[in-house]
Amino acid sequence: MRKSVLITGCSTGIGRATALAFARAGLPTYASARRLDTIEDLSAAGCRLLQLDVTDESSMTRAVATVEAECGSVGALINNAGYAEAAPMEEVTMAAIRKQFDTNVFGLLRLCQLVLPRMRELGAGTIVNVGSVGGLITAPAAGAYHMTKYSLEALSDALRIEVRGFGIGVVLLEPDGVRTQFPMTAAATMPRDVPGPYDGLKASHAEVLASSYRDGARGLLSPEAVAKVAVKAVTSTRPRARYRIGLQARFAPGLRRLVGDRGWDSLMARMFPA
Repeated sequence: MRKSVLITGCSTGIGRATALAFARAGLPTYASARRLDTIEDLSAAGCRLLQLDVTDESSMTRAVATVEAECGSVGALINNAGYAEAAPMEEVTMAAIRKQFDTNVFGLLRLCQLVLPRMRELGAGTIVNVGSVGGLITAPAAGAYHMTKYSLEALSDALRIEVRGFGIGVVLLEPDGVRTQFPMTAAATMPRDVPGPYDGLKASHAEVLASSYRDGARGLLSPEAVAKVAVKAVTSTRPRARYRIGLQARFAPGLRRLVGDRGWDSLMARMFPA
């Protein structure tokens, strides 16, 4: 039986590219999004479409039940859905940070819980969590996002050890910045209604974000590059626990350790002047 693949957050970016990559690889591919109209075109590429909101229990339960009914199990779960909340820690609202965790962490964990019973019964399955270099290093004005990606590091490590005896693999992808709608989404969350003490920081954050993701910016990954690694992780007989994708993901954590806290703080202060 061919391994079926369920992917979250397929309306844009990494999720869309990953759905197309698995469909081209010939695996039964379930592309999902909160709104089906955003992924209708993926049907022509061979994907099966599911409405799935990772913050809605009934939506997640229905999606997993559909795949299991049609294919026997979710052979591989690609937890891709997520976004970035941008704000200084003093200004981020509790509602915003709860929403950030609901999408990036709690929904991801709940989907793992939903697919694992059947995976354990069959003694096979793969869970791929899409993390980020943002789970390895931290920049100011994006603390809520970094908190969620650091959480995926711990979640993936614990889960990997817990389920390995059942024949289930857990993989964490840690990509650099990717050429997607990520910067526009992040910029839209930055609070700007009332002037305050962090206006300089927010302005420099916007400048860094814009320059880092502008057309032709060096170091940006394509969504297809990340999708290629996801397919490799699922189809490999011995996938790695982590795949650091891009130069920044490979070298920035080492630089962070080398310069220490004071050095890193000084570097960030120069990059994001307040």
